[in-house]
Amino acid sequence: MRISVCPGTFDPVTYGHVDIIERASKLFDHVYVAVMRNPDKKPLFSVAERVAMLDNQLSHLPNVTVESFAGLAVEYAHKKGAIAIVRGLRAVTDFEFEFKLAAMNRNLAADVETVFMMTSSEYSFISSSAIKEVASLGGDVSKWVSPPVAAQLYEKFRETDGDRHESD
Repeated sequence: MRISVCPGTFDPVTYGHVDIIERASKLFDHVYVAVMRNPDKKPLFSVAERVAMLDNQLSHLPNVTVESFAGLAVEYAHKKGAIAIVRGLRAVTDFEFEFKLAAMNRNLAADVETVFMMTSSEYSFISSSAIKEVASLGGDVSKWVSPPVAAQLYEKFRETDGDRHESD
């Protein structure tokens, strides 16, 4: 069985993420989407919220499982019996970071390949951080995230904005 891991923060999940995962699900018998817990990042959504968002977005893919994980992606890959880590590339600017990460992972676990997939052109410029910024300012993010994710984004920023005004 050919198993892959698609790790990420997914804060929030975008159509670009879904694009990569859907395409990976056609190449591998099973794809584990690992919502990574990164103590250096300050995510807008909790790990449980991100897992639930991904479960909702990927429920049409029977060979995809969404889980959370803390630690090295190669450790998670070994735990799942994966032969590959799938990483999405939006533009050339992503490549340098991803290349270094792939080299480190290869050094840590030579038996796990890194597979780079170019995102579809309509998603090549979007990032979770840009979407959060647009949503925080009340902009329309419906072209880049699903309606439930957009609603959760706007709700989070309403809560945050309300907290800010209460302390003013």
